[in-house]
Parts: sequence; structure tokens; C-alpha cells
Amino acid sequence: MSNTAINTAQNVNIEYEYSGIGKRLLAFLLDLVVFFIYILILSFTVYQAVGLFDKDNNFGIAELSFIPIFCYSLFMHIIFNGRTVGKFVMGIKVVKEDGSPAQWSDFLVRWIFRLVDIWLFVGTVGVVGILFSERKQRMGDLGAKTVVINTRKSTKISHTILEELDPDYQPQFQNAYILSDADVNEIKDIYRLAGESRDYMTLRALRIKVESLLSTQSDLRDGVYIRTVLKDYTYLTQGQ
Repeated sequence: MSNTAINTAQNVNIEYEYSGIGKRLLAFLLDLVVFFIYILILSFTVYQAVGLFDKDNNFGIAELSFIPIFCYSLFMHIIFNGRTVGKFVMGIKVVKEDGSPAQWSDFLVRWIFRLVDIWLFVGTVGVVGILFSERKQRMGDLGAKTVVINTRKSTKISHTILEELDPDYQPQFQNAYILSDADVNEIKDIYRLAGESRDYMTLRALRIKVESLLSTQSDLRDGVYIRTVLKDYTYLTQGQ
């Protein structure tokens, strides 16, 4: 599954999956249900009231009532930050390719391209784009440089700079808090890559670097030492 990473203010990279055709199609169908309910309500209220008093203007009122449907996608995305009712229910949203929030101009570009992606060719152009593009983008996404992501993807603590701690955990290196979030991110990435590749020389070099940063000495094995520093950092900076 293709992912995109969003970097938070705390230097934590949170990965989100690109939304595939299934969820996006269901979101579109849910929005069609919203349209149906809207028209149904009008049929039993506005249309009947107008028909009773002015049958000649009935057709004009019907045309005007379709304007909210025509502009629905654009306004909903702007107001609800990349979501429509369908997208909200399905847990997906539109963001920029770098993970930053999309702007109203981006939503406008996507909305204009709906004419080709969805309406003129009964959705085939949009479906082909989502299925065969690397980031699952239809033409509107490519034009606006946006992607649709799954916002409900759970992010495990192991994907961040934080570590899981036992309730009674006690830190061994009290000055671990002097590391920055960027330092800890880099330490954790190198530790993970060195472990996956069994690169013990890199792990040793990492340990020496961390010891110099913290001015510490320990008899712990290299991997255990790094893991302990990461846990101590979490404990000392999260107010445990």
C-alpha cells in the first residue's frame, strides 16, 4: 500500500495510506444519497408550495434548486477542509502531495476537472487515473497536486519518536531530555535500520555518538543502551 508522510510540529512523521478506488467510490455514492435526500425534501416542501401558487415558474425553481448540488463538492471541501459528507463517513480527505492542508484554489481545480474525470465519461477517466497512478490521483488531483488519504489509519507508537513504557518505569539517564526531537528521530531511524541489516558497526558508532551527546558511560550492550535512552527521553519529556 502506497503511503505519504506528514511531518508534525514535533518532528514526528505520521504515515497515511493513499485512499484507493473502493473508499472513494463509496464516498461518492454516499454523497449521491445526500443529493437524493435533498431533492426528496424539496419535492415535499418547496416544489409543492410553488406548484400550488405559481405553476408557470415551477421549472425555473427546479433549476435553481440544483445549484447547491452542482457546487456541493467545491463548497464542502472548502468548508470542511478536504471532506464531503461521504469522505467524512469513509474516513478520507484531500490534502496536498506533501501532506499539508489543501487550499481553496486546489479544491477549485479539482472541482473543475470533475467535468472530465466524472461527468463527461461516467467516471471512467477518474477511475483509470486512481487505479493506475502511483499516488492514486485522478486528473483533478494531478492538476491541483493533491492526494486523497485515509485519515483513520492507526499510527503505532513505534512509528513515532516515542516509546512504550511500563507504568513503573524509571529512567537511567536523567539528562536524556537534552536531546531534541530531531536527534531522537534520527537515532531511532539509524537504530532501526542497523538492526534490520545487522549492521553492528553502525550500531556501535551510533552508541558512541549518543554517549558523547549525553556525556554518559554505560555497561549496557549497544542496542540495549540506545533503546534505554529512547525510553528515558520519552519518560522525561512526556511528564511521566
